[in-house]
Amino acid sequence: MTDAATLVDWAVQISLTLLCLSFAVTVYRVISGPTLPDRILALDMLVATAIGFIAVIGIKTGYTLYVDIAIALGLVGFLATVAFARFILTRGDIHAQNEEPDAIRDGKKANE
Repeated sequence: MTDAATLVDWAVQISLTLLCLSFAVTVYRVISGPTLPDRILALDMLVATAIGFIAVIGIKTGYTLYVDIAIALGLVGFLATVAFARFILTRGDIHAQNEEPDAIRDGKKANE
């Protein structure tokens, strides 16, 4: 094996290790995220980590088809993130309509 091939093998192993660590930390955030936006951001990060895995495996195996798969996953992940953001936005509007503004609520508490 040449020096360049050895360097690529080392780089692939290091990148896979770092991606596994990133995946584990992100899964922890999905499970324990205190709020819904935290969980959605973590799911978006999982998509980015999966794209990284696909790219590294594509480099390791030499198949260029993996690049197309990574691009498709990136597009689907982006659309999913936008859909989740719209869901949170809609959900926030519903809660905002049902709650009284802070000034009115605080004024009622002060008068009671």
